[in-house]
Amino acid sequence: MEARDLIIIGSGPAALSAAIYAGRAKLSPLLIAGRSLGGQMALTERIENYPGFPGGPGFELAQLMQQQAERFGAEVLLGEVVSVGLSTRPFRIKTHGSDYQAKALIIATGTSARRLGVPGEAEFTGRGVSFCATCDGFFYRGQTVVVVGGGNTAAKEAVFLTKFASKVYIVHRRDRLRAEEMVQDQVMASERIQLVWDTVLTEVMGDGGVTGVRLRNVRTGEESTLEAQGVFIFVGAIPQSDLFKGELELDEEGYVVTDERQKTSVEGVFAAGDVQERIARQIVTAVGSGARAATQAEEFITRVEGRAYSDRDA
Repeated sequence: MEARDLIIIGSGPAALSAAIYAGRAKLSPLLIAGRSLGGQMALTERIENYPGFPGGPGFELAQLMQQQAERFGAEVLLGEVVSVGLSTRPFRIKTHGSDYQAKALIIATGTSARRLGVPGEAEFTGRGVSFCATCDGFFYRGQTVVVVGGGNTAAKEAVFLTKFASKVYIVHRRDRLRAEEMVQDQVMASERIQLVWDTVLTEVMGDGGVTGVRLRNVRTGEESTLEAQGVFIFVGAIPQSDLFKGELELDEEGYVVTDERQKTSVEGVFAAGDVQERIARQIVTAVGSGARAATQAEEFITRVEGRAYSDRDA
């Protein structure tokens, strides 16, 4: 069983930021990143609101963060964590290939897309139903697609899909979008996007692949159908915290409970990014929480080892 000072579980901006700060603190952190690096950031077609990165694909920002972390001594491992043991110290982290011990742990596992739970959704996932326009938009050149949701992600992905699809319907249960004003302006300016207000999707229809959707107006109860070859669902997120059930405190929705210093209910375990952030799920907030978590992890390790600790100013 390999022993480490600090292990970071995650792959997105919070995890990478934590790796940068922990690397600078000479902790030689191990970042276990799952199957791919960058999290949802790497799947974002264009990032315009991260300071110092005025427009460009998310995977480029993820690569820059990874390079910076590795330059400071972080080790990145592509692998899945299958279990953790947080009741004894050092903490135990088990992957498919190896077992590790860690003096401190940072959880930055993020969130996954929430499902609608309607007929046809599961059946046609990967055959017309998708949760990532950047991943699958190319397959719908010249076709009609439906985007479900009204927040930033739904609006941005709908705009992205106009590069390929001939028609994009946005189905939203309210009478206005919740996206940022600039993103809403982009939606309204597109001739390929049509908004379907006060409406929910009740069924994905198809035969081998998606052929259309069934809709219901929440005000009138009227039902209708739309012909479409693709359905993209963006109706919220679920924290990826199943690994930690019974190991530390989670709230009623499964988010890891932390204080203002990213400390969890288990001393020496910290959480950062979307897995503990319920409100401002942005790259910039994830990066900040990752930096705080790494700084607190360093303080914990030095205290456990009986060494002096002094706050860094950067």
